[in-house]
Amino acid sequence: MYILLMGPPGAGKGTQATRLIDKYGIPQISTGDMFRAAVKECTPLGLEAKKYMDAGQLVPDSVTVGIVRERLAKDDCKNGFILDGFPRTTAQAVSLDAILKEMGIVLDAVVNLNVPNEELVRRISERARLENRDDDKPETVQKRLAVYDESTKPLIDYYRNSGLYVEINGLQDVDAVFTDIIKALEK
Repeated sequence: MYILLMGPPGAGKGTQATRLIDKYGIPQISTGDMFRAAVKECTPLGLEAKKYMDAGQLVPDSVTVGIVRERLAKDDCKNGFILDGFPRTTAQAVSLDAILKEMGIVLDAVVNLNVPNEELVRRISERARLENRDDDKPETVQKRLAVYDESTKPLIDYYRNSGLYVEINGLQDVDAVFTDIIKALEK
């Protein structure tokens, strides 16, 4: 199962990806997790990514696409994966299409978790309090949502035209969201 999981920061992508991993036995490819790990390890890429993340901006495509290409080529992705947080722009989507074509992979579904901004701010503020994540500080949240609206929302139109796009109501409880995702994937 090859799944692209979309949605704004705080929509619940990580929570749902964990459940999909358990159900399908495929890895989650989260650019956010990869960047946070690189930052924690103080790698050159991590230090570069940190500058953008701390400012609430997207990490440049050249860096992100390279990381994703390397990750998708690993053995654990041969039977499927869950892309979480990539692509974030139409340009990245075009790059992803090229990578997948080169690898002989076809996506099974593009699942978008739809949650209004007011709820996202509430969720992210709560997550920041509980997990003390630097990228969830209040001053960064509004900027992240603005960047998402500007750069990522056009992806909805891009994928809607592909026939793979499914929108899920992310305001439901976690179990209902998961049930709706599974129904969409198993159609």
